[in-house]
Amino acid sequence: MKRLLLTAFEPFGGENTNPSLEAARQIKQMSFDDASIRVEELPVDRNRAIAAALEALRAFRPEVVIMLGEAGGRFRITPERVAVNVDDFRIPDNAGNQPSDEPIVEGGPVAYFSTLPIRAITERLISARIPAAISNTAGTYLCNRLFYSVMHAIATEGVAAKAGFIHLPYLHDQTIPKQVDQPSLSLESMVEGVRLAIEVSLEKITQ
Repeated sequence: MKRLLLTAFEPFGGENTNPSLEAARQIKQMSFDDASIRVEELPVDRNRAIAAALEALRAFRPEVVIMLGEAGGRFRITPERVAVNVDDFRIPDNAGNQPSDEPIVEGGPVAYFSTLPIRAITERLISARIPAAISNTAGTYLCNRLFYSVMHAIATEGVAAKAGFIHLPYLHDQTIPKQVDQPSLSLESMVEGVRLAIEVSLEKITQ
């Protein structure tokens, strides 16, 4: 049976919810053919989040890792292409950390590319009428930090896993109190998008 690790973040930045967490909790209730899915809920804390994710990676030894996060302001579900070796938080995390221009791993590679089938994922979502596009920047906040840290652990610890990050837009409810117009998607569309991303990723590791 194939193993897939799915991570998601708690709310942050004054929000009461996080679409990644809501989607992951629904995915946790689903079953996938010949696959075991472990969902890891992460704090928005630059230290504790990485420790929890790497502990799950080492204990579960998944073949696939999909990390989810929120990207308010985006119109589409966006599989990320690359993680860069820098922390430059525009706002503090939930523990009050706000690093500026700091390497994630001192002396580590400049960047890591996703090893998920991001093109196939994007095409599958679009064919299902779910807005999707490949993104070439995961930012420099905790999503990028997690993405880079997991890829670095896989590369340096000999973990045989395909991994990458997918950003989700705001949920509709999150946009109601905003003072300016913001794009959003329904939870149903996000859950279906993540489900399809999981299916495509599992399919590709058997080919």
